[in-house]
Amino acid sequence: MQNILSFVQSVKLELTKVTWPTRKETLATTGVVIIIVCIISLYLGLCDIVLSKSLRLLLG
Repeated sequence: MQNILSFVQSVKLELTKVTWPTRKETLATTGVVIIIVCIISLYLGLCDIVLSKSLRLLLG
């Protein structure tokens, strides 16, 4: 039981050392992630369309 309490205390201590992002930073990085996901999705969708049409032409 003492090991568990020691662990919890050390976790609390480490969490006080964490530099948490501000709301503004969180929104900015979330926006970047959403934009990158959209760009990659469009690229992969375009690749899929091109490859499927090429395969249809090739196979008849």
